[in-house]
Amino acid sequence: MTDMSSVNETPPIDTLSLAPLPFDQYALIIDARSPHEYAEDHVPGAVNLPVVDDAEFAEVGIQHKTDPHAAYLIGAQHSFRNLAKHTGDLIARYKPDDRFLVYCFRGGKRSALWAANLRLIGFTVDVVPGGWKHYRNWVRETLTTLPPAFEYIVLCGPTNCGKTRLLQELARQGEQVLDLEGLAVHKGSLLGDVPGQPQPTQKTFDSRVLDVLRRFDAARPVWVEAESKKVGRLLVPETLTAAMRRAATVHLSAPMAERVRLCHEDYAHFAADPLSMVARLAPLKPLVGGEELASWQALAAEGRTSELFERLMTHHYDPAYSRSTTREFGPGDGGNQLALASLQPDALAATARTMIASRAVRSSAA
Repeated sequence: MTDMSSVNETPPIDTLSLAPLPFDQYALIIDARSPHEYAEDHVPGAVNLPVVDDAEFAEVGIQHKTDPHAAYLIGAQHSFRNLAKHTGDLIARYKPDDRFLVYCFRGGKRSALWAANLRLIGFTVDVVPGGWKHYRNWVRETLTTLPPAFEYIVLCGPTNCGKTRLLQELARQGEQVLDLEGLAVHKGSLLGDVPGQPQPTQKTFDSRVLDVLRRFDAARPVWVEAESKKVGRLLVPETLTAAMRRAATVHLSAPMAERVRLCHEDYAHFAADPLSMVARLAPLKPLVGGEELASWQALAAEGRTSELFERLMTHHYDPAYSRSTTREFGPGDGGNQLALASLQPDALAATARTMIASRAVRSSAA
């Protein structure tokens, strides 16, 4: 179940304005809205048990314009059928002493229907006052105040130098990691789409970012990858971007052969169809010039994908990332540069252990 409290003794954010208990203390959180509303955004961990589905929701809305009473009758019939189905499919699995939380759009009729029926069965049920709209306002407001509460360590470096994999290894070793690209379902740049996985909505991304941040201990650092103001089409919260720009940095580098190997792994779909990759890069023509774009097309047509990946990095991505990283996070120097000899899992695990130990030494000295 989703935990809406902090791991600290004193939560950094107020969840009791949303519900009498922290969210993690509920056996089930029910989103009573229609599926399309749920898909736009929802409380992380909530289960969609709609009182009316999308088609029924539209039907009731159309009828309400001409005959509100008839609309309520139609809505009630749909609601009773759906509540009975959801109760048989899911609710019957819960124990009598389980406590539920329910919300709809504004905390009105749909929440009330669920709450009344569950209470008749004997469950204790709380309703989010103001519904999802209240929750959304809370997310928006908290994302302006919570991000600056943490100390961040930003991993910088050129594309496919191991930043994301090192973050994942730090997380495996118990560190606090904010993986913005994972939450946004995007790897950045024109090639960042994840096959078969569309990006979430902006509101869902906001919810995901807050859901991760609120779990963190402000006494411990948060590791994060250098990002621009957007990941794909999604905006990073402004206060988080500002906090990252003020943070300590680690500038990574890795041998080109290792970076090319990671390109083959992380962009296997483009390695299998390099012409489609170059087609996606066509908007870069004003930046790189027609001759450079033509060289990419030639390498793709000949299936020389390793050479293509290397040329893309050396002739476009590395210079572009160097400029943006220097502008946004400052230049790397001897004290914050880290050269990775290998990007294999065991090497990254050893690097993560060294980074954690080094951080602990500096913290104790301070």
